[in-house]
Amino acid sequence: MEAAATDRTSLMLIHGAWLSSRSWETFAEYFRNRGFAVSAPEWPRKQGDVEELREAADEIKGLGLAEIVDHYESQIRALDDPPVLIGHSFGGLIVELLLDRWLGRAGVAMSPAPPKGILVLPFSSLKAAAPALAHPSKWHGVVPLTLEEFTYGFVNTFSPEEAAAAYEKYAVPETGQIFYEAGFANFHLHPPTEVHFKNDERAPLLIVGAEKDQTVPASLSHKQYEKYEKSDAQTDYIEYPGRPHLMMVAPGWEEIAAGIETWLDGVLAASSVPSRGASA
Repeated sequence: MEAAATDRTSLMLIHGAWLSSRSWETFAEYFRNRGFAVSAPEWPRKQGDVEELREAADEIKGLGLAEIVDHYESQIRALDDPPVLIGHSFGGLIVELLLDRWLGRAGVAMSPAPPKGILVLPFSSLKAAAPALAHPSKWHGVVPLTLEEFTYGFVNTFSPEEAAAAYEKYAVPETGQIFYEAGFANFHLHPPTEVHFKNDERAPLLIVGAEKDQTVPASLSHKQYEKYEKSDAQTDYIEYPGRPHLMMVAPGWEEIAAGIETWLDGVLAASSVPSRGASA
């Protein structure tokens, strides 16, 4: 989905692991209807819809975080103006890395995957990543999820029927490389997950936590927020009760989108950013 040439504020949605841009369908419509020029590019080597991505999974073997972040940097630089960036899970980490490169006019990281410097991970996070990390043979390969694994990590608050429907609609195989890079980041000097938390010049950042999230528990999201406390750049945190990891499609997603919109209105109004056009 590409943003059309317009004087409206550009907004780029960045999906997370084991997902595609389809996971943003609710947010894309919401923010378009509020006057943003929305795009939701796929990760590199991920082309087509969910069903096609399942068939062409071998294309993402060895895909690493540096290639993904570089891909989004090129997408951003192709726009006329810096966009607002909203990312989920690994997409949230990608937003943090892009802001650290002085890209984007504001960023929102929803349940972001942990960057280097988060030393202790909750058991539930390790369990959610186990399909990739527990089998070294998958570190540079492709890792699918079973329905049970997807339910635990993404939609644990759903009924069994709702979880099965979400699995069929959203789940895609994923590159194991990114989990290897994140899981062993603290053992490397400059891993691709490294964020300069003291960067005073980056754009404002909002971190969103989800109370029932078992992949990135709210406590882990809040730890990332605390990592930025020595930066003069604006950093805010908000947490939503009862929400699972895949909060964008869970009941009550509208409240989260509205909360993000309110935060964006504040930070965009406070900066020298052109005002948004009228709602579509």
